[in-house]
Amino acid sequence: MPIRNSAKAIIKKNDKILLTQHKDQEGFFYIFPGGGQDHGESLHEAVKRECLEETGYIVEPHDIIHIREYIGRNHEYADFDSGVHQIEYYMACTIIQEAASPTNPDTNQVAIEWIPLGRLHELRVYPGAIVDYLQHESKNRIYLGDVN
Repeated sequence: MPIRNSAKAIIKKNDKILLTQHKDQEGFFYIFPGGGQDHGESLHEAVKRECLEETGYIVEPHDIIHIREYIGRNHEYADFDSGVHQIEYYMACTIIQEAASPTNPDTNQVAIEWIPLGRLHELRVYPGAIVDYLQHESKNRIYLGDVN
């Protein structure tokens, strides 16, 4: 399988961050809005499209803050996604238009939620390695590595 690029949004407002809530056999978990980049689509175009689909918000993407590599066979869900190799580009985004609801949420997505930054460590957030960087902006690292 080819390596997949994914554009992810980091959307903060009033010490909260916007995440999509999902449910699996272990319960609820949270991920950043965004998803796969289509052929011929820029990363900025991909994150705009994915945010509209998953959150209903129209966003303006800015700089890449973090890059995460995910090689499925190296992590706890290897049985399920050992063939996955994904590079995720996390971009700071601002909301430029509020919308009514998501237009095309992910399969296991059950909600969108504004989570206080201080509570992120209490939740199952993927990638978990990004939480410390979001809570302590003084610790800046662009490439997070192959983390989950």
